[in-house]
Amino acid sequence: MKILVTGGSGFIGSHVVDKLVDKGFEVKIFDGIIPAHRKDVEFYKGNILNLRDLRMAMFDIDVIYHLAASANVTEVYEDPYYAESVNVHGTMNVLEAARRCGHIDRVIYSSTIWVYSDCKEKTVDESTPISPPSHFYTATKLASEYYCKSFSNLYGVNSTILRYGIPYGPRAREGAVIPIFLSKVIKGEPITIAGDGKQYRKFIYIEDLAEGNVSALKSIAKNKIYNLEGNEEVSILQIAYYIYTILNKTPNIEFIPARPGDFSGKEIKNILAERDLGWKPKTSFKEGLTKYINWYVGKEKKKKTWKDIDKILE
Repeated sequence: MKILVTGGSGFIGSHVVDKLVDKGFEVKIFDGIIPAHRKDVEFYKGNILNLRDLRMAMFDIDVIYHLAASANVTEVYEDPYYAESVNVHGTMNVLEAARRCGHIDRVIYSSTIWVYSDCKEKTVDESTPISPPSHFYTATKLASEYYCKSFSNLYGVNSTILRYGIPYGPRAREGAVIPIFLSKVIKGEPITIAGDGKQYRKFIYIEDLAEGNVSALKSIAKNKIYNLEGNEEVSILQIAYYIYTILNKTPNIEFIPARPGDFSGKEIKNILAERDLGWKPKTSFKEGLTKYINWYVGKEKKKKTWKDIDKILE
């Protein structure tokens, strides 16, 4: 089986590529950015908005993981036009290219638990009715979910939708909350928290999330939706204190007004993924955060501008 990973040079995509290669699959990365992590995987440089690029990349492919997206919620809020182009039209191109190829077994689409943001229910699973989205990021991801379902029903392009929890770990993009907090602490700057910091997440360690993606290759997952969420409730305020504790630094936190349309947190169940796919997260938040901090500090030590990092962390 040969697998194409759109966005395979990115944070989540690179870890999914790692897991697929480890499992013995032949993998091709489709991205506009040359993979920095590994050079032993076939790479097709292309644009997700170019249908021809995608069709050329898919000629020898069996399964597509579609992870290319505008995933920074703040950037989506600031530039909704670009976000719609990548998140919605990009998905349309992947599905249409798969349809025209005619031999693609399945498209595995990376969605998000943000789709539950506006649900009235406090506890949700894949069967919970989805309410109209109040945030544009959520709207783009839901639109792509509906496209996947439509292409399956009308054209026989099978799909699996994975609703990701919020990932963290090595190679995380700098705009994510944990890297932002960590960078500020190391630089001696105060951590800024929107609202009261009590909004919580169930962060998922990146290797657990990548393992969940690979498990979705099972045939039982065709044309189904699965939540891939963490197990532990961790508030934004707790994250800050954990980082200060691990680095043995004195907390320095500033509070600002809440962010528009922020996801306040739900009890999201992974029962279906455990039942069908045999998957559940294995890494505790503190364990994963410690691994990430060790990786991050090691990376920053290599930068010329961080020669004195050891003194900063003393």
